[in-house]
Amino acid sequence: MSVAALVVLAGLVAAGAALTPRSDTRRSGLSAVLLVAGLALAAALALAAGRVGDWVETAGVLLAVAAAALGGGPVATAVLRAADPDRGPSRRRASDPEVLRGGTWIGVLERTAIAVTVLAGFEEGLAVLIAVKGLGRFNELKAPVASERFIIGTLASGLWALGCVGVAVLLRR
Repeated sequence: MSVAALVVLAGLVAAGAALTPRSDTRRSGLSAVLLVAGLALAAALALAAGRVGDWVETAGVLLAVAAAALGGGPVATAVLRAADPDRGPSRRRASDPEVLRGGTWIGVLERTAIAVTVLAGFEEGLAVLIAVKGLGRFNELKAPVASERFIIGTLASGLWALGCVGVAVLLRR
């Protein structure tokens, strides 16, 4: 079961690597659902694995960090599109990738930092990460659509990263 969990995590890394560079420009609803289902499967397999060896534990941590970094972009984009109250073409929307440009790669770094911070046992670092991100975007967040995109994207991205960390924690127990 533990090797199966690692294989699923590796699949999430590969899928995330393929989908993340295009997640802002492509509709990713189905991709996001498949990624979340894959994460749930990895968690179930890790839970059923029981005691694992050191190499499985180490591989699980490394793959969980990589899956957190790369898989969250399509998930966050899908959540932004689902949360968009106005789907008309005339207004700037929270799902518009031109609002808060660079979010894809900032998200990759953010999810990596979240995963590493939590796995290192420094949960207080999450507050620092969010504060730094907010300060970096402070001037842009004055627009309502930008602040909405910031909050929804940050929460979706962070929850994905924590879900990936959860699989690593299940393998480490």
